[in-house]
Amino acid sequence: MNRIRTAHTADLGPATLHEIRALLDAAFGGDFGADDWDHTLGGIHALVHDEHGRLAAHGSVIQRRVLHRGRSLRTGYVEGVAVREDRRREGLGGLVMEALERVIDRAYVLGALSASDDGAALYSGRGWVVWPGRIAALGPSGTVRLPDDEGTTYLRPVEGLPDASDTLFFDWRGGDVL
Repeated sequence: MNRIRTAHTADLGPATLHEIRALLDAAFGGDFGADDWDHTLGGIHALVHDEHGRLAAHGSVIQRRVLHRGRSLRTGYVEGVAVREDRRREGLGGLVMEALERVIDRAYVLGALSASDDGAALYSGRGWVVWPGRIAALGPSGTVRLPDDEGTTYLRPVEGLPDASDTLFFDWRGGDVL
């Protein structure tokens, strides 16, 4: 039987944070850097533990700001979704997303995430939609277009989908902006 719990980063001890980081490092094949780890922290984590108490799946939702048509949208941004290799294809990713979607639906105007090819089916199957419009970020020196993120950014509209004829402007951060 799998156990799922949610907790804020502040309520996770060093051993749990170490376990999450190890899961993410393994799941992303060593392509999960310091900036990626930093992006995963500071919000609500969904953790699935297996029958032996070991971490089997994880995801987190952090707050970001997205500007659209002059309005600043409080956005729950999903980060660090991973399932331990020996537990994949058992629905654990769906359990994680269900917990994170509950947070998004109750605390944010919009949900957003950047999907890998492997994760896209999970998100679209849960009702997330690919943003069909332009994406940019408000960088230190002004607007930065993010054409590589167009087509891989998924939204969960809590209060309706923004008008795709206008650009979504994400807040700036180190590493991958999305």
